Amino acid sequence: MISTANPVLPHWEQLKNYCKAMAVLDAILSPEWQYRYYSYNSDWSEDEEFFEMRNGEGAQLLMLFLKDGAVINGFSVEEDAADKDLLLPLLPEQFHEFIYGEPVQSAGTSFCLWQSNGEESWQTPQPAAALKISTELLSPFDGAPLTYKQWADSYFESNGLPAGIPLEAVKQIFAHQRLDKDMVLAISPNFTDWEQLKEDLEEISYNYHL
Repeated sequence: MISTANPVLPHWEQLKNYCKAMAVLDAILSPEWQYRYYSYNSDWSEDEEFFEMRNGEGAQLLMLFLKDGAVINGFSVEEDAADKDLLLPLLPEQFHEFIYGEPVQSAGTSFCLWQSNGEESWQTPQPAAALKISTELLSPFDGAPLTYKQWADSYFESNGLPAGIPLEAVKQIFAHQRLDKDMVLAISPNFTDWEQLKEDLEEISYNYHL
């Protein structure tokens, strides 16, 4: 039976904007892509945008954003693989190619959630045993700038800032304000890789003036 789960998640359109913001912040804090936690491609394919989270310990979130909904594939080494045959009758057809194709096929699936236009809640057929794992992996996506700041202060060891990453700068990016050099340097005072950042911002589709 499909059940509503993970109430921490915002509506898919809001989630898309938060994912872009988190990818921008990671591009500033971790210029080398292979070391990033979050990344976003606004031109994944025609009318499709793609977000990835990798925690470096085997857990992964892959999200596909369409014009009329979004789907999340989660994988954790702590949880058994989901039975995709149980998904097929429930998963909207618009998400089939993503969930049954690459890169999801290679990444693996422990849980899956989706939300289409007209649905107020995220839907999932996942068993109760997988709920704890999915909630843990999805907890950073509550849309709160403070949630990201607290995580980044720890993960990036405050990037040389005694008081941590400025919350105001994080709020500005979560609000999708145009990124400028002052904002970048407030987050990462020693930042120098401006051309790479411009490429990243173009890929994310985030407004900037650098």
